[in-house]
Amino acid sequence: MLLHLSDLHFGTEQPDRVAAVRQFCLDYQPELIVVSGDLTQRARFHQFYLCKQFLESLQCPYLVVPGNHDIPLYHVWRRFFSPFNRYQLFFGSPENVMQTEHFYVIGVNSIRPSHHTKGYVSTEQILRVTQLLQQAPKHLLKFIVVHQPFYTEPDDKHGSKDCPVLGEIALQHWAKVGLNGLLHGHLHQSAVYHLNQLYQLPGAQDVLDIHAGTALSFRLHHGQQNGFNLIYPDGQIDGFLFNPATQIFEKDQTLWTC
Repeated sequence: MLLHLSDLHFGTEQPDRVAAVRQFCLDYQPELIVVSGDLTQRARFHQFYLCKQFLESLQCPYLVVPGNHDIPLYHVWRRFFSPFNRYQLFFGSPENVMQTEHFYVIGVNSIRPSHHTKGYVSTEQILRVTQLLQQAPKHLLKFIVVHQPFYTEPDDKHGSKDCPVLGEIALQHWAKVGLNGLLHGHLHQSAVYHLNQLYQLPGAQDVLDIHAGTALSFRLHHGQQNGFNLIYPDGQIDGFLFNPATQIFEKDQTLWTC
């Protein structure tokens, strides 16, 4: 199973949610944990340290990508000349690849210092990911992790303006070489969208846009609770929400079935 966390926002984390994710990992033993950005609230050293300690404590392999909160906001010099220094000190490259028994996952850094929240993918990134997908084992589920979603509801003005530049062009390339889905955060809400129907993508397989809520932060949006997604080897996706009464994350609904 793949545990999809997002928008941890260390600096605004809630201890009971932190403990509940640890317990969930003990109970379910996911083969991979993916965090789709916003590891910290303000890209501070101590916040990255806390996030690193948390992820190591889960005792599972993990892959992370940066979010817009993971580069400096107010320190203009560091924002433009060394935006990822603290991120890289704790997590290395912002674009890693991991392969497990059932999943092949590619991290894509969509964060640019010149944009506050809007995502961006370059032609170089599109080509690199295309080549990686072509080389990936055919029997594995293939996901790309990128902070900003590639699709939001038409009435979500905040979300739609942050969708990555060149995102639709990227999808046209990646759908041809076996992409199964994209894993996002940013909007603090769980959702799954069928991109083949929305963008008329090539290829026979479903390409999904998979959004996860904030697992730990008190910065909740749209009236949603803290939550995350669990993706199974057969492609089913379940959403889990935190129950304050039981102090655990419980299955709320199945977001996608094959």
